[in-house]
Amino acid sequence: MKNKDYFSFKFENDQLVFIDQTKLPFQEVYVNTDQYERIASAIERLEIRGAPAIGITAGYALALSIKNCHQNLIPNKFNEALARLKCTRPTAVNLFKVLNDLENYFKQHSSESDIYLKLLKFVESIYLEDISFCDHIAHNGLGIFKKKSNVLTHCNTGKLAAGGDGTAFNIIKIAHQKSLIYHVYADETRPLLQGSRLTAFELYKSGIPFSIITDSSAAFLMAQSKVDLVITGADRIALNGDTANKIGTYNLALLCNYHNIPFYIAAPTSTIDRHIPSGNEIEIEYRSKNEILEFNGIPVCPLEVNAFNPAFDITPSHLISGVITEEGVFTFPYNFIR
Repeated sequence: MKNKDYFSFKFENDQLVFIDQTKLPFQEVYVNTDQYERIASAIERLEIRGAPAIGITAGYALALSIKNCHQNLIPNKFNEALARLKCTRPTAVNLFKVLNDLENYFKQHSSESDIYLKLLKFVESIYLEDISFCDHIAHNGLGIFKKKSNVLTHCNTGKLAAGGDGTAFNIIKIAHQKSLIYHVYADETRPLLQGSRLTAFELYKSGIPFSIITDSSAAFLMAQSKVDLVITGADRIALNGDTANKIGTYNLALLCNYHNIPFYIAAPTSTIDRHIPSGNEIEIEYRSKNEILEFNGIPVCPLEVNAFNPAFDITPSHLISGVITEEGVFTFPYNFIR
């Protein structure tokens, strides 16, 4: 598996090709489709995941929705697909930013005969921009390393989650190439194990020394002085710096605060929601209780019991040492208004 190339998604031959992340790490299965409904379903089922990746693939889905439409039917089909894609996942702001930008573009060009191709070109520009953002985030993130370090990360933030090579993971990868990494600890990230399934997959492929830990082991690890930095991604950042990320991120920020360990967020500026002042306005996605009660369809406790399953939590801005973006590293007190 090591060094074998892989990709999250690409657009070719009028189809979106994406890796089904629910089958990783044991099967690398790629799906080809030109159906927007299939892509919407993939986003909901986490076959496609990661805030930047969700936004870009939803953009391609919206463009594909009108690929074979008669000109007179294009507006209705576009709006139908737009409404469907907006209902897939509520927390990651990149999804809504891309869809809203495409909607505004469509309103100006909908009567043009080549609107499908123009929409594709618009989405491609977002895709290429994200590749650039990921590279700049990694470069800017190198500045947080004051010495060769042990790093802990949560969930998955590599190229499986983005158009480019990722956010927090990309910082770790480039830091490793610069001999700034001793070891990476990757939280398993309950309940869907994005850490042990996906981040481990990417760390192994990149040849980075790492260990998987249970989410509940982080405090013990920090108490033993085995963590120098924590870097995670983000799904939505409020103007004051409050950050929504995978459930368990807030726990890590609190632990870092107690143990005096720097805690960083890495995300493109497209993940900053400039319409909300604080994390109180971020909508949190709640997912099926079966994600906790079952694993791969096998019950792990009585299915009749209830389960509380938020997909994300909110980390208050004062617990965040810095937000690493393609524009630079922002620090508390945060003010992303420009």
